[in-house]
Amino acid sequence: MAETFYVTTPIYYVNDLPHIGHAYTTVAADVLARYYRYASRDVFFLTGTDEHGQKVEKAAEAAGETPIQLADRVVERFKNLWVRLNISNDDFIRTTQERHIKAASHFFETVQKGGDIYLGMYEDWYCTPCESFWTEQQLADGKCPDCGREVHKLQEESYFFKMSAYQERLLDYLKTSPTFVRPETRYNELVSFVKGGLKDLSISRTTFSWGIPVPGNPKHVIYVWFDALLNYISAIGYPDDMDRFNHYWPADVHLIGKDILRFHAVYWPTFLMSAGLEPPKQVFAHGWWTIEGKKMSKSLRNVVDPYRLVDVYGVDPLRYFLLREVPFGQDGDYSDQAMAHRINSDLANDLGNLLNRSVGMLVKYFDGKLEEPSDLTDLETEIRELTQDIYEEVATAFKDIAFHQALTAIWRLVGRLNKYVDETAPWQLAKDPEKRNRLMTVMATLFEGIRHVSQMVYPFMPESARKMREQLLLPPIDENTSRLDADRAWGQIPLGQAITRKPPLFPRVETDI
Repeated sequence: MAETFYVTTPIYYVNDLPHIGHAYTTVAADVLARYYRYASRDVFFLTGTDEHGQKVEKAAEAAGETPIQLADRVVERFKNLWVRLNISNDDFIRTTQERHIKAASHFFETVQKGGDIYLGMYEDWYCTPCESFWTEQQLADGKCPDCGREVHKLQEESYFFKMSAYQERLLDYLKTSPTFVRPETRYNELVSFVKGGLKDLSISRTTFSWGIPVPGNPKHVIYVWFDALLNYISAIGYPDDMDRFNHYWPADVHLIGKDILRFHAVYWPTFLMSAGLEPPKQVFAHGWWTIEGKKMSKSLRNVVDPYRLVDVYGVDPLRYFLLREVPFGQDGDYSDQAMAHRINSDLANDLGNLLNRSVGMLVKYFDGKLEEPSDLTDLETEIRELTQDIYEEVATAFKDIAFHQALTAIWRLVGRLNKYVDETAPWQLAKDPEKRNRLMTVMATLFEGIRHVSQMVYPFMPESARKMREQLLLPPIDENTSRLDADRAWGQIPLGQAITRKPPLFPRVETDI
């Protein structure tokens, strides 16, 4: 039985429109899913929407619609964007779905029966946009420390989760699982936070009604974060199909933005421990995108619309840019100039030009037909060995969720193949009929190298990989049948068939768009 790989994005809040941050996390999860499917893992890739809470209720009221009408409308924008971005998710969970409501109710009852939920009174400062309570000491100049907006004093009857009882157990888990939180800086921050002490957590609300009713006391609704985090288990069968649940759980990685780390790496594992379930293997908190050096915000009207980026630059160039421009885990800055530079330099000049000129030479010198290479030198051996080394580097980079490193390694191979053209000078070899075998060996090496590049870039740019392989007369990579281990072997380029010229894979873009 194949080893499993379960990857998730956060479920995105329907009180928001899709922006570059949503695209970033989802593309990253898709690249992981595609890579591990190709590497013969049994992959489950989940995304979805978070549809409950006071923010949705208020936004729907302001728009003159019901909360579910608002959710149904906004959810389509996310689903449509994932189609545009070529996202290969296996499921799309909505917290308003019956399967999720049932799972959340069952989980609440399980924790309650275990003695970790009790009824009490809560009074503290509440930030509606963040759905978070804060103590007086935690406020920043009297405002929410996360978003800087106004808070108001709230007192209400509430169910509490005994999170304080799990402080030492969570610290032990963090100590024995140093890769549970990545990158390392976030791990260190989280350990400090937990050592500072965990308080019991209010997990129900009575001041609004848009949520999952607390079992046995429907005047309370379950706190949106207690509800939302459960999507990761409700989507894989909990509690009705425990065989399926146990097959995929614990998740290999939850990909999230750094602003929701505390919920995923403190609340979530303690909830699971209380219910007798394992915590996820890893929570990876990536950075934020600024826009030309400024924080992205609606008030500044600088929110980057991923639909526009796809329309202007194309899907694969956007996917490439997002994961190449900055190391995953660090903050990044978006500008149209930076995007155009990546497309023109890396994609058009390096990869696109390698393919175009290789095809052009094969058509010119051999009518587009490859033959068996016969005149091998140390240069060809070096490229063959380098290719295998880079497969290993890419595998390590994926294990570390270091997309930037994987792409840097792949582009070393692209660069080496371009240099190989200059070193062997096929245009000079073509002038001497006695060097025909040597010229064919150069061509075959180039095309075999390009075949390997197409396999390496596939998770990042699946459509571009398909076009590359189509030009090389190769079948597209099929995640259900293609196997990376088998495809890594050298010498699989088709011989004797006529390869023809196609339009440039990556047209250059103007830098003043």
